[in-house]
Amino acid sequence: MPIIEITSLNHPGVEVFSALTEAQLRQRTESEQGLFIAESPKVIRVALRAGYEPVALLCERRHLTGDAADLIAQCDGLPVYTGPRELLASLTGYTLTRGVLCALRRPLRLPTVADICNGARRLVVIDSVVDTTNIGAIFRSAAALGIDGVLLTRTSCDPLNRRAVRVSMGSVFLVPWTWLDEPLPSLHAYGFQTAAMALTDRSLPIDHPALKAVERLAIVLGTEGDGLPEPTIASADFVVRIPMFHEVDSLNVAAAAAVACWELRAAPLP
Repeated sequence: MPIIEITSLNHPGVEVFSALTEAQLRQRTESEQGLFIAESPKVIRVALRAGYEPVALLCERRHLTGDAADLIAQCDGLPVYTGPRELLASLTGYTLTRGVLCALRRPLRLPTVADICNGARRLVVIDSVVDTTNIGAIFRSAAALGIDGVLLTRTSCDPLNRRAVRVSMGSVFLVPWTWLDEPLPSLHAYGFQTAAMALTDRSLPIDHPALKAVERLAIVLGTEGDGLPEPTIASADFVVRIPMFHEVDSLNVAAAAAVACWELRAAPLP
């Protein structure tokens, strides 16, 4: 494993951590495969266990024989760039969380919608959510609270964005996901009914018995500001609200996702 001491911000090879934007990482092609960045030893371990292929590590010197030692052993043969904390912070533009970054290859192919739906009982559909923190938090709730898969519209943030990956604590590697390019009613073909989280005159309270009785349900969450578009709401089988108190009109989408994933979880199989 080559340990490469960084003495210059222009050192060859470190541009993947410092100079490339998220869009450039996605578009960077090595055998037609883009890259993404995972941050912190815990998150990197989750990615490796999930089968993602590492390309290089960026690590504070003090972690070479500490928190990152097992990662370095697993990534044998790959370059490990290292240096003092201050230099690496200036290289990346932010202080490293737990002192370690890892560049990994994106999957060559994502699952199909049919793959995600096959055998699933509860899905989350993310429609036009663009905040990376919210995306990460939604994935973390989905993984923790028994959601079988996540579908995202193309207008949503990339789940493999560095910050989304970190906020999710690696949950983006644990719950299967893909892009949904068809209208929401297309999920009917896979046996799913849809529940749009929105405040309308026909919204059911989230604890309504009719929702508990649905065998296969897709929970649809909308953008941070305007919520779900009207055509999406109109096409849903159910419109669902979380009852509010103290004149609060709604929750942040990440908080609403956690409530919805728990309250609308599938009943135990007999």
